[in-house]
Amino acid sequence: MRHAVILGGGSGTRLWPASRQARPKQLLPLAPDGTTLLGAAVRRGASVADDVLIVTAEVQREATAALAPEAHVVGEPVGRNTAAALGLAAAMLEIADPNASLVVLPADQFVADEAGLSAILSRALTAAEQHDVIGTIGIQPTRAETGFGYLELDPEKAFDGVIPVKRFVEKPDRATAELYLASGRFLWNAGIFCVTAKRLLAELDAHLPATGKAVRDIAAGRVAAAVAYPTLQPISIDHAVMEHAERVVTIPASVGWDDLGSWAALPALRGTDATGNTVAGTVVAVESSGNVLVTDDDTVLATYGVSDLVVVKSGNAILVIRKDQAQEVRKVVDALSAKGLARYL
Repeated sequence: MRHAVILGGGSGTRLWPASRQARPKQLLPLAPDGTTLLGAAVRRGASVADDVLIVTAEVQREATAALAPEAHVVGEPVGRNTAAALGLAAAMLEIADPNASLVVLPADQFVADEAGLSAILSRALTAAEQHDVIGTIGIQPTRAETGFGYLELDPEKAFDGVIPVKRFVEKPDRATAELYLASGRFLWNAGIFCVTAKRLLAELDAHLPATGKAVRDIAAGRVAAAVAYPTLQPISIDHAVMEHAERVVTIPASVGWDDLGSWAALPALRGTDATGNTVAGTVVAVESSGNVLVTDDDTVLATYGVSDLVVVKSGNAILVIRKDQAQEVRKVVDALSAKGLARYL
């Protein structure tokens, strides 16, 4: 069977102050129609899989289950990044279905052409099932983005629209990203991939054996997650597996994809007005352009004579930052924590 695994445990620090620990970005109704990012991810997963499993933080499990009642929700006692989360999902699914194949979807992305993505995911799942490859989705870069990972292609060995991946590069600096963009040999790593549960667990055994053993023990009931999880190495699936695995391929996709990783990406989801502003809530922007302006329903946000800023009022916090530095919101979050102001997180 085919199973969709949704990674829904992130805290979304770069979308602070709207995204907080108790209600991260994937649970926020960010789309103009009120749809959550999580709901959209579940819909995409259900379009190509027989069922949907969401892995999230235990403290978010109840809220996640309420938003996605059609899915099975697993709560992690502590966060240990995506290698542990996906390993646990694969181990649980393999017990019930030894031939399980997985489509892995982050819960915090925007896709304009969902039908187009579904068709590509079906091809990637077929490649994973028939050729024992790890099938990734690659996005044509449109800018020298430093917040995304990149896939270096080996196009000379392409077959049937599937291109082998030479290597993964995680979040390069600006100069390197510009070189990648100019070369034409790199795609953005969408963080979406297709793999059999058996292959994923074998890769963990090879490259992160302690995690591979622990997730199997948890799934089989031999050890409690609360006991085993704190001992696991916190590492992403990209660093733990993808950077070392062989037989990784990608399928290029032009589906209107964007990672809602920062406020600068919100225009992809909500669009812009005639002056290039992206607004949510009651906003009055006078002689202002190119801004992202977001406010609560009970507060009016007004600007005059400013451009290319992010201004967000949410609850008891306000953020003002240049749009081209929106990736740095995490430094604000770190500073709040360091000053003992975690109540605002």
